[in-house]
Amino acid sequence: MAVAVLAAAAPVGPAQAQSLTQDQALTMAFPEADDVLRRTAFLDDDQIGRIQELAGSDVDPPSGILTYYVAMGGGEPLGVAYFDSHRVRTLNQVLMIVVDPESRIRRIETVSRQEPPEYEAPGGWLELFQTRTLDSELSLKGDIPTLTGATLTARAVTRAARRILAAHQVIRPFDAGGVLP
Repeated sequence: MAVAVLAAAAPVGPAQAQSLTQDQALTMAFPEADDVLRRTAFLDDDQIGRIQELAGSDVDPPSGILTYYVAMGGGEPLGVAYFDSHRVRTLNQVLMIVVDPESRIRRIETVSRQEPPEYEAPGGWLELFQTRTLDSELSLKGDIPTLTGATLTARAVTRAARRILAAHQVIRPFDAGGVLP
């Protein structure tokens, strides 16, 4: 099953416990940016397969279209934001995962979620992902602890982080083609 990586995050209804607009999320992620450039990667089967291989067999690959946002400041890339939509338990969640120029997670922000509040990932737990790279320790069996009472949330966020870091390696958004208009 392919997982959608969203170009835009929109409110989805009254059951939603939290929602940020895409612009709000990008402003939070890159307050120092001079510009945020929207880019789209059209992934072929080989790229999707490579992302799957890098992310791990338990991580659904992204769909064939991956939209991302490159933040620029002073003519240099500051980071890339990806919006990842996935099912947690029975309902969807959208995360903004920001990757820095060294291919490390800079931040993860919950943009929208529909699950009950008791399944929400606390901010302190999400901070555990900061500075993480795609390696074997970026897992619930490695350095990321599970959340008591929210195991499915922990699994979904960890898989999203692995999926985005793998996609980031494959599309290489900081290469000249990824940041030039």
